[in-house]
Amino acid sequence: MRKSDLKSRLSELAFNVTQNSATEPPFTGRFFNFFEHGTYSCVCCGSNLFKSCDKFKSSTGWASFHSAFNDECIEEVVDNSFGMHRIEVRCINCKAHLGHVFDDGPEPYNRRYCINSVALNFIKND
Repeated sequence: MRKSDLKSRLSELAFNVTQNSATEPPFTGRFFNFFEHGTYSCVCCGSNLFKSCDKFKSSTGWASFHSAFNDECIEEVVDNSFGMHRIEVRCINCKAHLGHVFDDGPEPYNRRYCINSVALNFIKND
C-alpha cells in the first residue's frame, strides 16, 4: 500500500493520524460516543481491529476499548515522543498508527486502547 494511494483515498486528518502519528482533537471523533454492534477495522487496509462488545465509555475524548479483536491484529510500540512514555498501537498488517494503550482501563482487563476514530471503519452486525 503506497502512501500516495492513501493520501488520495483518506481525509487529510485520517492520513495525518495513520501515517504521521497525529491525533484527532478529543471529543470530535465519529466513534467517541458510538455504541452500535459490529466490528471496527483499519481505515487503511481493512483488517479487523476491535469489537463493539469490547468498547466502553470513557471520559478521555477518544474511542476506548479494553481488548483488541485478537492477539494478532495490532502491535504495541514504545513511544517516547513529546517527553512522554507511552505505548503506541498500530495495525499489524499495514503499520497504520491507531492511538495508544494505557493501563487504566476497566477491571479485569486494566487496559484502555485509546483510538482515533479517523483510523477506523465500522462494519455493523447484521
